Amino acid sequence: MLRSLFSGISGLKAHQTMLDVSGNNIANVNTTGYKSSQTQFQDTLSQVISTATAGTNAAGGTNPAQVGLGVRVAGITTNFTQGAAQLTNVSTDMMISGDGFFTVRSGAQTLFTRAGGFSFDSTGHLVTASGAFVQGWAATDGAINTNGGLSDLQLPTEAMGAKASTAASFTGNVPTDADGTAADIVRTIDVFDNLGQSRTVTLTFSNTAAGAWSVAASDGSAAVAATPLAFDAAGKLTSPTSLALGAVAVDIGAITGFASLSTLAAGTQDGQEAGTLQSFALSSDGTLMGSYSNGLTQAIGQLALATFNNPAGLEKTGDSMYTTSVNSGAAEIGTAGTGGRGSLANGALEMSNVDLSSEFTNLIIAQRGFQANARVITTSDSLLEELVNLKR
Repeated sequence: MLRSLFSGISGLKAHQTMLDVSGNNIANVNTTGYKSSQTQFQDTLSQVISTATAGTNAAGGTNPAQVGLGVRVAGITTNFTQGAAQLTNVSTDMMISGDGFFTVRSGAQTLFTRAGGFSFDSTGHLVTASGAFVQGWAATDGAINTNGGLSDLQLPTEAMGAKASTAASFTGNVPTDADGTAADIVRTIDVFDNLGQSRTVTLTFSNTAAGAWSVAASDGSAAVAATPLAFDAAGKLTSPTSLALGAVAVDIGAITGFASLSTLAAGTQDGQEAGTLQSFALSSDGTLMGSYSNGLTQAIGQLALATFNNPAGLEKTGDSMYTTSVNSGAAEIGTAGTGGRGSLANGALEMSNVDLSSEFTNLIIAQRGFQANARVITTSDSLLEELVNLKR
């Protein structure tokens, strides 16, 4: 049989694969986080008709004569260029701007994806559209250890417990040029017991004489008698710097004593009442910040991103997921914005990076290539027919 027949068949197969790849790209033009693929061809073995010869004094050298035996698909590569952003204003939709993949768990398998269309299930777990659990680091009392192992990200379903106050503070300035008749300055701050019940700590600053002030404290059950305030020449409070009011240490060491300035104010306290999660927000480094009904805002967890030495070596597993292969390298897990990883944005999704103009052009190229190879087969068939017809 003619070699051209087999070359034509290989061309048909190769261009059919190119059509399949382009068709799949077009089918996924609106798939969130989809990365397009390209087909690469290469020639197959060539039959040697005559070998090359070296030149001599009597005759020059000759080149080898070879007949190619067709084409084959060398590879199908994935294009990981950034897709356009699509604003959705859905708080659980997340987009990676730059390199990296979301890490998810499906059963016992760890997978990776660029599709950030997440949602919360009935147990508060952050999941993909197919139900895979989004991975990250859970926070403990607002602290995140990114050196620990990954876990399923989950919104707290139980109320935040109350915490008893052990410290409170006041800041500002008392006017040390007062003439002894200035009105009392009263400042308050709410503190909590271990059940979350609040009580008010009241500090009363009294102008006892020209340039002299005292402070008294009370929380309704405990009290501190009026104590003179002593300032150094630079206006810094030297005594007392704190007041013990039951189990709460009230820090007043930051109070100053400058002339003509009255700015006393309550500072902070470390207790809290019980509260439930009301809303959350995502920062650019992937930290989920929760806002609670008791007014506290603290970290809930942080999303993990993975990068690879060779992303094109990842294997597609369906559901817009990828898994590692021997040529992708191991996943390098870290936080967004570090180690070459992109930043995160919520309320947006990454669109497919399929370029329709290029894909339709590839369709034309594949179609014409298929037609041309089909013509090689029909032409070879005509030659064989002529050969058969030599004997009538």
